[in-house]
Amino acid sequence: MSILKQYGIEVENIVRNAAPAVLYEEALLYEEGAAIAASGALMVRSGERTGRSPKDKRIVKNAESENDIWWGDVNIPLEDSVFMINRERAIDYFNMLDRIYVMDGYAGWDVRDGIKVRIVCTRPYHALFMNNMLIRPTSEQLELFGEPDFVVFNAGKFPANRHTSGMTSKTSVDFSIERGEAIILGTEYAGEMKKGIFTVMNYLMPKKDVMSMHCSANEGENGDVALFFGLSGTGKTTLSTDPKRQLIGDDEHCWNDDGVFNIEGGCYAKAIDLSEESEPDIYGAIRFGTVLENVIYDESTRKVDYSDVSITQNTRASYPINYIDAAKIPCVAGHPNNIILLTYDAFGVLPPVSKLTPSQAMYHFISGYTAKVAGTEMGVEEPQATFSACFGDVFMVWHPSKYAELLADKMKQHNAKAWLVNTGYTGGPYGVGKRMSLSNTRAIIDAIHAGALDNVATVTDTVFGLAVPTECPNVPNEILVPRNTWADAAAYDMQLHKLADLFAQNFEKYKDGSSADICNSGPTL
Repeated sequence: MSILKQYGIEVENIVRNAAPAVLYEEALLYEEGAAIAASGALMVRSGERTGRSPKDKRIVKNAESENDIWWGDVNIPLEDSVFMINRERAIDYFNMLDRIYVMDGYAGWDVRDGIKVRIVCTRPYHALFMNNMLIRPTSEQLELFGEPDFVVFNAGKFPANRHTSGMTSKTSVDFSIERGEAIILGTEYAGEMKKGIFTVMNYLMPKKDVMSMHCSANEGENGDVALFFGLSGTGKTTLSTDPKRQLIGDDEHCWNDDGVFNIEGGCYAKAIDLSEESEPDIYGAIRFGTVLENVIYDESTRKVDYSDVSITQNTRASYPINYIDAAKIPCVAGHPNNIILLTYDAFGVLPPVSKLTPSQAMYHFISGYTAKVAGTEMGVEEPQATFSACFGDVFMVWHPSKYAELLADKMKQHNAKAWLVNTGYTGGPYGVGKRMSLSNTRAIIDAIHAGALDNVATVTDTVFGLAVPTECPNVPNEILVPRNTWADAAAYDMQLHKLADLFAQNFEKYKDGSSADICNSGPTL
């Protein structure tokens, strides 16, 4: 096919933008262990890697972009010559095969700021996955597709040479901004393609003063838009999937002069412990066309056991966004009214809800705080604070303050309000207190949407400086001020100062690139 010869790919049998039914047939023929679930989804294995490999991600250091990029543990520099070695390794591997797959599509529902993407891969599973995750072109659009803006060469079944300069393992995920290309070697985990495109958008969009965001988004009946930022376990997917509101997207968005748009054409949901009762929308989306990764199923009935994590805890489902009944198609909306930062505070000291100033929103956005709980058979260990800048630092290319400044500018321009919502513990830390009830958190989110918290009385937290509402519809007043929920006020103060100190330590690495307003909006020690 002539569209690939320009890359040096000479394979004659190329399957381009095949229908899901065709890719099912190809998978059953060529994918080891592929099977069809009772629900109609395609079940596959991703091989040795069942999650992303952020420590193996590299970006070519080029004079055109090197001053834009926040170099370090997240964005590790790579010589262009090494990128070309890995590129040739991928192309040579393609040329050894009888057939390869191409998926052309779009990233970004806004035609002005979206990009054209081409995926070249060796597994039908990968092609079907990206058929779900990219915005699918019509037959007319495909015929006029032309040259893509960015190409991903996924040769993940073939390893990188660990003796090549700059390689730390047989896995390498390499980006060249200037060439508009990415190379994947040594990992067959499909999420590398999805997040690779997101990484590219996180570089390109801020250059156009467009805010790229790792968040979910939904829209109410009156056109009010909310963004939900949060790390894993904070309830981002659960709280943004609301039967009373339309889902714009569950993971990746941009905010431009016209409003918010989804980057993706699908959703990539966690499947661990999935049930129809707990997540009816996601459960119902797992049907023909959906990809199920690394799940265990009954050999005779083909029913999936979502509680079985013997392969990995990171079992996943990839499906087109229109499989969600409440999805808004096209996935675009107006400017956000509310920015909701979700945190799972296992220390039990942050309020269930607090209103943030723009500078506080920037500080907490850069911090990206949540907490993990570590339990053992011998007892409960102390909570562990986790910080991820912009609620997704491994995907950010610029310094986090770049995204924070963009967020603040757009909030000010469009009068968006920002809220910090704690879905973690109240009345004490993990092991002493109890988890915030989902019903109370949903009531808080409903109150934010309705504007019911805009003008209520607040008290100011003396350490974090947060404006804490003293009343909220359908939420007991006594849980709103966290110090009042602890049996031992002195223990609360001690835990609060401990968390504040962890915030301050974490923010040290962002001070150099952050304004004085941002730096002064953290806790007072």
